[in-house]
Amino acid sequence: MPEFMFAYHGGKMPETPEEGAKVMAAWEAWYKDLGESVVHPGNPVGMSKTVSAGGIADDGGSNPLSGFTIVKADSIEAACKMAAACPMVADGSGTAEVAPIVEM
Repeated sequence: MPEFMFAYHGGKMPETPEEGAKVMAAWEAWYKDLGESVVHPGNPVGMSKTVSAGGIADDGGSNPLSGFTIVKADSIEAACKMAAACPMVADGSGTAEVAPIVEM
């Protein structure tokens, strides 16, 4: 079955421990709903550096990556449906790019 990467942009860090617990519960429930489709639940990521032929930029680019997940799905359309239920996508605080992982 093909694998897909969800690359997250946006979202926000919880401001209180209670908010953090609520956010974690939402993510855990989503992962549970995805079941065995989850290949790697991923993690949030810190600020990235953009490396190009011209040098290294420390600002994370125009739309910094905030995390990732890897899933398996029958099609990119099915993977997009999974990503639409992601807590930060569903609450409008972020977006998810869905890309097929190409076997080499």
